[in-house]
Amino acid sequence: QVQLAESGGGLVRAGGSLRLSCENSGRPFGGSAMAWFRQAPGQEREFVGAMWWISGDTSYGDSVQGRATVSRDRDKNMVFLEMHSLKVEDTARYYCAATSGGRVWMSADYDYWGQGTQVTVSS
Repeated sequence: QVQLAESGGGLVRAGGSLRLSCENSGRPFGGSAMAWFRQAPGQEREFVGAMWWISGDTSYGDSVQGRATVSRDRDKNMVFLEMHSLKVEDTARYYCAATSGGRVWMSADYDYWGQGTQVTVSS
């Protein structure tokens, strides 16, 4: 099955940038989309961005629109999230997820999840 593992989190200054990686160490992903979600303490899991695996088309959440880019390396079975102009409110645990189909912005429609990587943005 798909096994996802995120990396690249850490402490970043406001205004800075980050690049998160998600590696699928399981069987090659043949589903519909892979995505990034994030969750801050006491808040619901929030959609950050997704990529439809076949087309490469992307979709982003409103809070990161224009600041985030989801990309992939199909040969390495990896997906990436790059964000710039980081804000303190971007602080959260970021999760990589994969879905066989459904609404890409809905966390409930995802079948596989990584353990997450913490991103903390300082002022």
